[in-house]
Amino acid sequence: MRDHEEAAYTTMSRALLAGLLTPGTPLRETALAEVFGISRERIRKILQRLGTNRLIELVPNRGAFVAAPSLEQARSIYEARRILEGGIVGHLASSMGPTTMDQLKDHLAAEADALRRGDRAESVRLSAQFHMILAEATGNVFIMQQMQELVSRTSMLVAVYETANASQCACEEHRDIFTSLIGGDGAGAAKAMRAHLSLIETRLRPGAVAPGREATEMLKELWAAEQITPDRSTEKSP
Repeated sequence: MRDHEEAAYTTMSRALLAGLLTPGTPLRETALAEVFGISRERIRKILQRLGTNRLIELVPNRGAFVAAPSLEQARSIYEARRILEGGIVGHLASSMGPTTMDQLKDHLAAEADALRRGDRAESVRLSAQFHMILAEATGNVFIMQQMQELVSRTSMLVAVYETANASQCACEEHRDIFTSLIGGDGAGAAKAMRAHLSLIETRLRPGAVAPGREATEMLKELWAAEQITPDRSTEKSP
């Protein structure tokens, strides 16, 4: 049952990160329990987890809703990220070990693969993960906590306000940062990071992603598709 719950969470998070669900749409526990074939209690756990990651909004006494991030917040959030992440990569350029370098190299390959496949949700997820890998490489728990908060706030901004073809730019910009890092160029890495985050901010546009279909209908369709993929076909029913 735990695997079933995890699969339901993955389907919902992918739909959200791909911008398939209209911001502000209510997410009803009863309807979701029917879609995924699990109890309302487990749906509630999934919604709590999505809320913690800021992919949805949990409103006391009202329920869960697809996150509706405000573009007005983007300026402050990305300013904070430029300040923090410029310092992170400047520090790592002279201290990053081979393990982190290999991890970033593999990660960039995964980003390129998601781009080739046109997997929007995976591209958004991997883009956020790139920045978390860098934060974790510092080994500083306070930096990691701050980065988790900031990255969580921006994932849905990107999902809702950035066009799908922007993933190509983000992938190339990550490579520019990586090139400076492996060259030990702290100033260059910091400059590339600040430019990357500024460019993301400029790519956020109202109406960039068309409103999605009704949430339950969309999730039901995605869940059905998940059940017939090769990776799922051999799993036992919960």
